[in-house]
Amino acid sequence: MWKRRAKTGDSKDKPRLKRRDLLQGKLWKLIRPSRERRLVSRYPKPLGDAESIAADSAASTPKNISGIAIQPVAPTQISSSQWQAIPVFRPPGAIEERQFLAGCTRCNDCADACPYDAIRSAPERLGAIAGTPTIEADTAACMMCKDFPCINACKPGVLVHSIPKVMGTAKVTEHLCLAHHGTSCTDCSEHCPVEDAIQVNQGKPTINEDACVGCGVCRQVCPAPENAILLMPAFIRPTLPTT
Repeated sequence: MWKRRAKTGDSKDKPRLKRRDLLQGKLWKLIRPSRERRLVSRYPKPLGDAESIAADSAASTPKNISGIAIQPVAPTQISSSQWQAIPVFRPPGAIEERQFLAGCTRCNDCADACPYDAIRSAPERLGAIAGTPTIEADTAACMMCKDFPCINACKPGVLVHSIPKVMGTAKVTEHLCLAHHGTSCTDCSEHCPVEDAIQVNQGKPTINEDACVGCGVCRQVCPAPENAILLMPAFIRPTLPTT
């Protein structure tokens, strides 16, 4: 049985612990209160300080859901020096895009001179570049004529012989390529008009980016159910010196 021991001296000031408190783990009742000892208190700060703290906390911690930021992004201020045109495939010898758009007269002489009907006018939905010459490999790829009649026909001079005839670059998407899955297929390398642009190693084609000009022939002839050739246009082209 639980028995209380006799208390001596200042027993009246000592706290007593009941059996129920002991069983419930309320041992904190054994702490003797003292007039010299005070509990540490946190006093609320003025309302203005609380609001500023909340604002600083909200500003430093971006809103997120499971770690994915959902904070709205401020709009980017685009200056004239950051101007970028819609990336499209231009005919061989096309100069820097801003100069190209400033000089092209939409005369379609380059398209008329192309023996393969590979040059087409950009549709109206493309806005500022509508009517300018483009190449769509899915419709008709550039065959890289040796004499480049499209350049010879360009009177405004936005297609020139003096710069590399690079329109973009291609890449083989291996998980879509038949040759990368054990099928004997060499259509892209057989039809490519540029020497060494497509290299075949153990029956698998890869693009040599140093030689590829982005003509799009490989994409046009690819027999894979989902075309295995990815084409990217040239984002930066040479600028002609102004006189």
